[in-house]
Amino acid sequence: MPSTGFTPKEYKGPTYEQLEHLKSKHMPPAIPNSYKKPVLLHQGHMQWLFDHEGKRYLDLFGGVVTVSVGNSHPKLNAALKEQIDLIWHTTNLYRHPRIYEYIEKLSSKLPDDLNVVYLVNSGTEANDLATILAKAYTGNLDVISLQTSYHGYNSSLMGLSATQSYRMNLPVPPGFYHAAHPDPYRGSWGGCRDSISQVAGACSCPGECVSTEKYIHQLDELLGNSVPAGRVAAFFAESIQGAGGVVQFPKGYLKRAQELIRKNGGLYVADEVQTGFGRTGDHYWGFETHGVRPDIVTMAKGIGNGFPLAAVVTTKEIAAAHSGKSYFNTFGGNALAATVGKAVLDVIDEEELQKNSKTVGEYFIRQLMELQKQHPVIGDVRGQGLMIGVELVEPGTKKPLPVSLVKDIHEEIKDNGVLVVLGGRWSNVFRMKPPMCITKADVDFGISVIDDAIKKVTKK
Repeated sequence: MPSTGFTPKEYKGPTYEQLEHLKSKHMPPAIPNSYKKPVLLHQGHMQWLFDHEGKRYLDLFGGVVTVSVGNSHPKLNAALKEQIDLIWHTTNLYRHPRIYEYIEKLSSKLPDDLNVVYLVNSGTEANDLATILAKAYTGNLDVISLQTSYHGYNSSLMGLSATQSYRMNLPVPPGFYHAAHPDPYRGSWGGCRDSISQVAGACSCPGECVSTEKYIHQLDELLGNSVPAGRVAAFFAESIQGAGGVVQFPKGYLKRAQELIRKNGGLYVADEVQTGFGRTGDHYWGFETHGVRPDIVTMAKGIGNGFPLAAVVTTKEIAAAHSGKSYFNTFGGNALAATVGKAVLDVIDEEELQKNSKTVGEYFIRQLMELQKQHPVIGDVRGQGLMIGVELVEPGTKKPLPVSLVKDIHEEIKDNGVLVVLGGRWSNVFRMKPPMCITKADVDFGISVIDDAIKKVTKK
């Protein structure tokens, strides 16, 4: 494990057993345990987390892709402490400098015409608001997303999201449709993706992938056969699917999908909740990799490095369709949140974290590709920058590795000081999206732990 000069404070809270009792008594059963023996975290420092006994863990998941610049980053801590002594909260019906300083800098990171910013509190709220804006502007009511997508958890977005593990067996509002999954690894027509790691035997198209035409044809058929009059309000897409298992699309798919949706009266909403803020390395926003310009961008998670903050950014024309009614958000534009949000943008620039995501991310993916050669249970390695997925399968097939074995490997990785999380339709994908300050030495440690864990479990 790489050395660090940081020493955590002594833990003085309730015992592990007391907290387990409180969880079983008061927490809803829908919130599962990530591990057989859950970790009791006490303190964080950059890419490291410490439990109640002082054990150190390499954080390869950043609290669900939320810790973007580092756990308890000192510059963010200092900015927040300074603001706390001035004012915690004001409604955005008043003027406050922190709000305007922040939205000016945030909008400067986007294409010029994407310059109207709604500040909200979560990715779910951002995508819900984006749905309202798209319907108000277009006058259409139907929305399309992709199979295995995740866009949030509320009564309406349960229709927009297409990940079964998050969908309750309850009626959802009408007007949501899911296009076929354009997945080079598991999709019907395969394909090649914009990654240094490709599916074994995949095509290697110099430009748009040959499979894209087939996936677009299916989207066109969905519009022509299932959507009333073929008129849509919006097409939602994550630039790389997150909860669905770090799924990348065949090259050219999003660009062609955007063109088709606009032809049918709709807007393209780029869900950058997990892919934004330099994480994919080559660009600040994931949609830039696809050569597209969204009509609406939603963002959350890494936007505040763990502070509750999210945003919807759109054009003046689209926002104008919302002006017939008042809009109010109690905590949107909270002085503390805006202060942290601006500090996050400053740190990403000052510490060149987008560049680090590209350099260390490529190194990480290449090391995982080498690991794939040694372990037949690694069916696919994919990703860009520091948004990486490793899919586990039964050797020689694409059949998902049994969850019991996946969880055994997952537990071994945790016990040896590395935290990753499971995702994908069958919970057989290791999702690795660490704080963007991670180093190559950290990667080497993580690779060695994953290697040992797979060896130990698969050779039982």
